[in-house]
Amino acid sequence: MLLGTFLLLLLLPGADPASAHAALRATDPADGSVVPAAPRGVTLTFTESVGLLDDSFRVLDPTGHRVPTGDAEHAGGHADTARISLPAGLGRGTFTVAWRVVSADSHPVSGAFTFSVGAPSATAAPVPTGPAEDPLTAFLYGSARGAAYLAAALLIGTAAFVAVCRPTRVRPLRGLLRAGGWGLAGATVLLLVLRAPYETGDGPSAALDLDALGRTLTGRPGWALLARLVLLAASALLLTHAARRGRPSRTHLALGAVLAVGLALTWAAAEHASAGIQVPLAMTSSVVHLLAMAAWLGGLTALLVLLRRDTPPLATVTRFSRLAMLSVTALAVTGLYQSWRGLGTLTALTDTSYGRLLLAKLAAVTVLLTAADWSRRWVAERARSTTPVERKEELRMPQPVGATRTKTPAPDGLTERPPEAGTPRPPEAGTPRPPKTGTPRSPEAATALTEPSSDGDAHRRALRRSVLVEVLVAAVVLTLTTVLTGTLPGRAEAEARATRQAAALPATSVVMAPFGVAGHRGTVQVTLDPARTGDNAVEAVVYGADGGLAAVPELRIAFTFPAQDIGPLNADLTDRGGYWATNAVNLPLPGTWTMKVTVRVSDVDQVTVQKPVRVAR
Repeated sequence: MLLGTFLLLLLLPGADPASAHAALRATDPADGSVVPAAPRGVTLTFTESVGLLDDSFRVLDPTGHRVPTGDAEHAGGHADTARISLPAGLGRGTFTVAWRVVSADSHPVSGAFTFSVGAPSATAAPVPTGPAEDPLTAFLYGSARGAAYLAAALLIGTAAFVAVCRPTRVRPLRGLLRAGGWGLAGATVLLLVLRAPYETGDGPSAALDLDALGRTLTGRPGWALLARLVLLAASALLLTHAARRGRPSRTHLALGAVLAVGLALTWAAAEHASAGIQVPLAMTSSVVHLLAMAAWLGGLTALLVLLRRDTPPLATVTRFSRLAMLSVTALAVTGLYQSWRGLGTLTALTDTSYGRLLLAKLAAVTVLLTAADWSRRWVAERARSTTPVERKEELRMPQPVGATRTKTPAPDGLTERPPEAGTPRPPEAGTPRPPKTGTPRSPEAATALTEPSSDGDAHRRALRRSVLVEVLVAAVVLTLTTVLTGTLPGRAEAEARATRQAAALPATSVVMAPFGVAGHRGTVQVTLDPARTGDNAVEAVVYGADGGLAAVPELRIAFTFPAQDIGPLNADLTDRGGYWATNAVNLPLPGTWTMKVTVRVSDVDQVTVQKPVRVAR
């Protein structure tokens, strides 16, 4: 049923293609374009809202020197744009723009592109191709994120185990609560300190910059981390007060549930769920998913701790079995929705890093469910093989002959009445009959009455092994979950890939064709728009040797495709007062065409130059 629902969700189209992690939609000037005059600014448009950094843009001139720019801002107040102003007198040549912004889901994204003023220059600053972030900072930040998930599972899961399963011994679990609380507090502080260098891509030493820390505290991720610390302090006070009372009251349970939901919201408000499609539903699903994960995996750890020395009461194990089943159901429902939201299409399972990681997580969860099913069947078998009296009292030890019997509640909850005088009392179910007076007891019988059976220890060891396997596989699941939170979702990766492919295809193709004949020298700048198969517009401008516009009596352009022996295809250019143009040149095939430019400078002098032109599909 769950698999069918998963496939159905993948086949359904999304309401919006954008889903977490901003992808660059367009640049102005366009990547690889040639503009006749220097622009007054550079504008980027993204698929979702982005946050700006102090150093979001770096513009390099053809010699590699940095161009002074204005402060980064949102163009026209639109949160999905980023813009900087450029100085006057920018000069000619190819300029490189490197950018870095922060997605709405708190993950930084970066890139670079080039544009040329007047004409491409012989030299240009190299486009950055190295890692977009410092490896050590990324490792530390990712490790802190994973530690935060683990600590949250210990804290919330152990507290839920105590509240729902009601174990008879709570003292061994206090260490788990302390480890979860302090671990989550330490991981949160580390995330808060490393947030600024993680966003800017700098090394860990940048965490010492107090100004950068101040900027972190004013952003949404910083607010979420601060709120997490406040909720942790309140949780510590609540747990301390409940420990003094011995058992949590209903007020403690209600407040604990509110704090647990608040802690889960600090993740949902700053991760993938906070951006993309269906944000309210996605955040609700994320909160339920995290709480269910904590209740299951944290409860497993608590059960493993109790199993180290003896078998917990069967009622405790049975309650946890029910809690685990409820948690697994919640994880399946929310996990299916989040998978559909992150992937978008079935092919993204194998075509994207997010999809492949998700498949690995599903495989680990399958192993986890297999071990959990074994544990659940163990609990069911123990429950079926235990009598009602044993389930109520867990274990009844045989009484010595003539000893005073302690009154115990009857199965219906009433107080058991003592037998009337002279009335023989029947033996209780499961209690061995005492030997008759004067009858010697064999050593084997004495051993059977004084030593417990080894079956209980065998059952405990089997359950402990199963729970240990669950805990170890759960650690792998948590690791994969941590990696998934920092991975570009498949839906967004597909859109980013399509955007990059569209950007790789030039919107226009600009070719410079120098010529010289009869003492006349110059350059013809030919623009082919959109430089794709089908109809194209052609514009040609003739520049003299001094770089100014030059008038010529005739200009002809023809295209040939040697690979298929096509052409020449003549472009019927007309003089439009300063430039030559036509709107109807049909280039039927993609590939490299040969453009022949013929310039006539007088009644008898003309020259023809050839240049390759790339035509995209």
